[in-house]
Amino acid sequence: MRRTLPAVPRPVRLIVLCALLALAVAGCGNKQEVRTLGETEGIYIDLGELQYQVQISRQLNPFDEEDRYYVSGLPAGYSQPTNEEEWFGVFIRVSNPLDRTMTPASNFQIRDTQENTYTPVPLSRINVFAYRPTPIGPNGLIPLPDSPSGNGPIQGALLLFKIKQESLQNRPLELRILAPGSSDVGVVDLDV
Repeated sequence: MRRTLPAVPRPVRLIVLCALLALAVAGCGNKQEVRTLGETEGIYIDLGELQYQVQISRQLNPFDEEDRYYVSGLPAGYSQPTNEEEWFGVFIRVSNPLDRTMTPASNFQIRDTQENTYTPVPLSRINVFAYRPTPIGPNGLIPLPDSPSGNGPIQGALLLFKIKQESLQNRPLELRILAPGSSDVGVVDLDV
């Protein structure tokens, strides 16, 4: 004699199917999205095991009360911008979400749509707003929250660039962040 299983009511089958689907989706939930392209400022991008965020970018005027402190500490013999150039500041935060010390990127570039590339101007220690790629402790930040750049209105460390004015017309400008020890590159479109 052949035994047949009792018929399972349709609502019960639907509940079981939904539960199985939920388990399958939950199993995929452990993997976080890795973002290496920020289409605008303010978005965290993942590079290596650290997270980078452009707080703001803008032209800097050394004759403005606030901006003159951002352009202080230029290396000896470093020239001021010509009539065809501008100071341009990119203020960034770097977050270490791990429980171990990590070294952040020290290689940055701004690139315009015509492939003109600019690198940051090295700033001396007297510039308290300058980005310094020092190791970041577990769950730490650059800039430190109690530092002038971390406690100021922007809350970002400064990368100072001297760029040609024509590049401001060749938008979007891209900040390219090159990960230390790898060929990974993070890109953020700058709001100019």
